[in-house]
Amino acid sequence: MKQQEVLDIFRSCNAILEGHFILSSGLHSPIFLQKALVFSHPEKSEILCKALSDKIKKSGFGKISQIVSPAIGGIIVGYETARHLGVKAIYTERVNGKFALRRGFRIKKDEKILIVEDIISTGLSIRECIDCVKEFGANIVGAACLIDRSGGEVDIGVPLISLAQYKIPAYEKNNLPKELAAIKPVKPGSRGIK
Repeated sequence: MKQQEVLDIFRSCNAILEGHFILSSGLHSPIFLQKALVFSHPEKSEILCKALSDKIKKSGFGKISQIVSPAIGGIIVGYETARHLGVKAIYTERVNGKFALRRGFRIKKDEKILIVEDIISTGLSIRECIDCVKEFGANIVGAACLIDRSGGEVDIGVPLISLAQYKIPAYEKNNLPKELAAIKPVKPGSRGIK
């Protein structure tokens, strides 16, 4: 699947929003990718995750035993991608501000794990998920996401593949362009950073 096809699916779901947004990272951006609008269409989610699973199969990561995703954003894409790969899907959740496994989920020592996320901006959530998985002694073969908003610039510490690299500007709160500062910000994401 080509990058333009990925973005066309987001556009068809009105999921590329323009305005002034506070991202989960705390950065401010004129564009927000509201993947929940895409995930509300199972047939479109399936198309994206099937394409991601095909790219994973061609990546050289080898046989993966299970996918781990950071909650909440990565749950659907992790599950659907795992379904196409024929492997188990689990997720980490924040407990006292740190990712942990709950709900009876287990990771074995040396197990080959792939981390799957929906959208990456700074890579904070995925790095925190990786740190959690490393505590179990697993072999993290790499990570995958639908869209890399950094345009390939983010370093998460493991090989990363994405369906689309869509470079979107993001700014520190005290370094906003005048036109962005003139718009009241909204925070549509799920992480509790102010």
